[in-house]
Amino acid sequence: MQFSGFEWDDGNWPKCAKHGVSKAEIEHTLLNEPAVFPDRNSHPSETRFNAVGKNGEGRYLFVVFTFRQRADEHLLRPISARYMHAKEIEQYERR
Repeated sequence: MQFSGFEWDDGNWPKCAKHGVSKAEIEHTLLNEPAVFPDRNSHPSETRFNAVGKNGEGRYLFVVFTFRQRADEHLLRPISARYMHAKEIEQYERR
């Protein structure tokens, strides 16, 4: 994934924080080669993606994100993030 930074504001940060995930965890996960898939429930006005990866402590995170263009910058905008459940991790690792 090629991008120049992250876009955080009052629209996306509260949705990520409500699951107890920090900005640092989300950014670490997205910067360290997560598995990325098209979002099956993509919003009609933008293309969304799902990412599965690990935070700095090795805990799996599931992140929904999109890309935004702002002037010369191609930004990654996290939309939602949460820790994965054991069953989801088991299914992911089997693939």
